[in-house]
Amino acid sequence: MKLSDLVNHAADKKRFHSIAQYIDFCSRYLEFVETGLQARIVSQNESQYQFFQYKNEGSFNITRPLNSQLMYDANSFATAAKQFGITLEQLRDGQHPADDLRANLIRTIYTLQQAIGAALDGLPAGKSNQARKVNGDLFERLIRLLIVSLKVDCVSGTMQVPVKDADGTELFKSSYQHDLLISKDDEMKIIGSVKTSSKDRIDKVFMDKFLYNRLTDTALPHIAIFLNDVQRKKSKRENEYGISATFLPGHFKAFTVKLNPLDGVYYCDIRPNMISDTLLSQHIKTIDHFFYSDLWTLLEKPGQQLEEVAIKSQKNGKAV
Repeated sequence: MKLSDLVNHAADKKRFHSIAQYIDFCSRYLEFVETGLQARIVSQNESQYQFFQYKNEGSFNITRPLNSQLMYDANSFATAAKQFGITLEQLRDGQHPADDLRANLIRTIYTLQQAIGAALDGLPAGKSNQARKVNGDLFERLIRLLIVSLKVDCVSGTMQVPVKDADGTELFKSSYQHDLLISKDDEMKIIGSVKTSSKDRIDKVFMDKFLYNRLTDTALPHIAIFLNDVQRKKSKRENEYGISATFLPGHFKAFTVKLNPLDGVYYCDIRPNMISDTLLSQHIKTIDHFFYSDLWTLLEKPGQQLEEVAIKSQKNGKAV
């Protein structure tokens, strides 16, 4: 398959409405990069990151940083995707997959999404904003599809939240749009944000929880799922690149301590300081923790009656 075909495919969100379609595209992209690249550029400051450079048909564009410790190659992905499907089936059926398969879950989700992002990096420079929007939308959709595959009710949509006075009289409704609205037994259980990066977004997630729970007088769990927090950084030397972190630890700590902690923050590509820092490590985990345990624990907590909030979801509640 040509790069132009892959780029056009990735840019068309109508082509991604099932996990199988994500896997199929990823397989095709990984097969392409085996022989179709101009070069693989190793990051100067963190060598596990690589950048793919396309040939002339891709205007010699250089992709986002890709973590070679997480990104599968074509041969490994074929086996990994099968195991990924088995893991999802076990989680759906209430089983506990082996802990040594956690890395496969993290790496498969990472590879599925980064194949799309890297393909979109082949778009002309003037379409970079379009690439970011499509990439973000498709990551949100992927996470929703994964949750729905576990037979858990999950949609994206807008909630009409009633704001009441001290006597319980409804004063007005406030609209909130969320990436994940997860429910069970006619109760809203979890509100979630899904973004490829926390850059310029982390403050809003904390504020959403604070405002929602203050307005509704509830303690509804709020979570955030991020793909990674690294971006390409040009070196002073020609044709040399490194990576820089986009995560703001000071902001995260301040909102956690002084406003309210989130009920779960998850990454595919977790940064070293999120593991080594005592406070950060208490609140940030790899994404396998969400699917293996935290999702199910949060679903058992008391929720908010769905009849209290009017949810306008996309496509009649389907994960889209």
